Amino acid sequence: MPANAPPSPAPAAPVLYGIPNCDTVRKARAWLAGQGIEHVFHDFKKQGVPPARLDAWLASTGWQTLLNRKGTTWRQLDATTQATAADADGARALMLAQPSVIKRPVVEWPDGRVTVGFTPENFR
Repeated sequence: MPANAPPSPAPAAPVLYGIPNCDTVRKARAWLAGQGIEHVFHDFKKQGVPPARLDAWLASTGWQTLLNRKGTTWRQLDATTQATAADADGARALMLAQPSVIKRPVVEWPDGRVTVGFTPENFR
């Protein structure tokens, strides 16, 4: 893109990143549908984690918020692998290698906000 080109417009619909069989992702998608909010769904299992998007989430929310240390995937990792996620760079590498350790859903809203997890309050 040329240096003087206008920025890309914000997406018209929220983009929800997650895994389709995750209960929290299901609740979030149902809430959006119930509010009549169309959204784009990005499936980590089929489409992977876009590195540039991950970097944007890390900048917006911080790696400690994004790394899910309570989930089944985290608990199944050996201690050595868990220890690699002791800082931002290690956590990023682990999230790219094991997308299921990302707290879900991650939502990019049309206004530029990024939310992690689901509650009706943070989706309003």
